[in-house]
Amino acid sequence: MEVRLLEATETPERLICQAARNDYMEAFVAETPFEEVMESVEGETLEEQKETLIHHLLAHGHYGPFEHPHATFAIEGISRSCMAQLTRHRHVSFDVQSMRYVSFDSVDPANVREGEMIVIPPSATDPEWVGRNQETGAVDEETAAKRDKLFRDTVENAFESYQELLELGMPPEDARYVLPIGSKVNLVMSMNARMLMHVADMRAAADAQWEIREMTEQVLDLASEWCPITFEYYNEKMKNRKNRLAP
Repeated sequence: MEVRLLEATETPERLICQAARNDYMEAFVAETPFEEVMESVEGETLEEQKETLIHHLLAHGHYGPFEHPHATFAIEGISRSCMAQLTRHRHVSFDVQSMRYVSFDSVDPANVREGEMIVIPPSATDPEWVGRNQETGAVDEETAAKRDKLFRDTVENAFESYQELLELGMPPEDARYVLPIGSKVNLVMSMNARMLMHVADMRAAADAQWEIREMTEQVLDLASEWCPITFEYYNEKMKNRKNRLAP
């Protein structure tokens, strides 16, 4: 899995502050120098003033200004299972790699066993792995080996069947029905900063499924570079407070 920031609002926290200060200004914010917009906010520098204001907004639940800056992420190699969880967030925009128009007829099924086209969950190989809905999941080494083999045999057979169906003239949009839900997919998603925090509330939580949690942590790392004051505060003060920023 890899997550990259494709495009984003260039000065997101300046925009957040302009939007927030607009609510309390007599002057038109678009015609007012940023230094004047921020002059009543505590702080010796503009960066300190932005930090003061952004912290105040987040601490007091004034989330509207965080809906103005947007970011677009490209995500490579998540499972269809993870994608199904992610696309439940209806305020996020998605474009998803198609298995109708993109056929994987050149993939070597033997390489599928090693994770080329499939996400292999930790529980397939780790005898100590405990799922989020299990009180215990640990097994002995022999059972773990059988589980690993069965998983890899099944996905390899699925891709072999898929390719054979293509060779028999079945269109990719129909042949794909035999592929497992763990098949890898690439997608692009866009959201505003408030929605990003809401997604993280749900999907970076300790009880979230391991794959979407890993993906969300990568998104948060990129968000911390893009919008540092906001996401430093979020990570330190707000993370895992479920649904606090629900739309």
